[in-house]
Amino acid sequence: MVKEKILNARNVTKRFGGLVAVNNVSLYVARNELVALIGPNGAGKTTMFNLLTGISPATSGTITLKKDGHSVDISHMKTYKIAQKGISRTFQNIRIFPRMTVRENILISLTNQYREGIVATICHTPRFYRHEQKMLAKVNQLLADFDLDLVADSLAGSLPYGQQRRLEIVRALATKPKLLCLDEPAAGMNPEETAALTQLIHRLQADYKVAILLIEHDMSLVMDLAERIYVLNQGEVLATGTPAEIKRNPDVIAAYLGGE
Repeated sequence: MVKEKILNARNVTKRFGGLVAVNNVSLYVARNELVALIGPNGAGKTTMFNLLTGISPATSGTITLKKDGHSVDISHMKTYKIAQKGISRTFQNIRIFPRMTVRENILISLTNQYREGIVATICHTPRFYRHEQKMLAKVNQLLADFDLDLVADSLAGSLPYGQQRRLEIVRALATKPKLLCLDEPAAGMNPEETAALTQLIHRLQADYKVAILLIEHDMSLVMDLAERIYVLNQGEVLATGTPAEIKRNPDVIAAYLGGE
């Protein structure tokens, strides 16, 4: 049975003046699928993420997201609107609030789901308190699910590197995305932290039924996790296929994997 495509990018190009960073790229991600986007440094991977999440608009092409059974064109939407539609992301360089607690970092991601009017917020009406309790309950569940409950009241900046990465992923998950874009989540991790990250990503798919688009240079992690792989080189799709097909592709070996 063919899975429903939830993200579909068609002939997407991004130019910065005379530089073509992404050139006529088409890719898709299906429901609850894990797709990897790999390639050499400067291949256009993070630029593609920025186009998908509204940080930078595409010069041409279309990006659509399936929302309530309908395809919505998100090509030129603002970042917060795309997040509301169901795409969330992490970054190469961890972006947490280091002087806020772990609990507060996750809580701040829920504000779009439980917004109240200014009167209710100032007066602390019963409805405000009900929504506040729902938010706290959801945060506590996420903390427990991803083994952050014991450090919930610690400052995020005091956590070990691996836990900071975990926190960033959980905070992105708190927005209830249909598609989670992970930009080099294993960067800077030791083998033990990478193994824990692999287990975490498996749990995201199994328990939260979220599709994942992954940029990663750790090929063992990519080959373990990905169902399909897109290879970018100089802003263009060089190859696409299963991990087994990509391993055998001579163009990929020459351009990225470094030889036989």
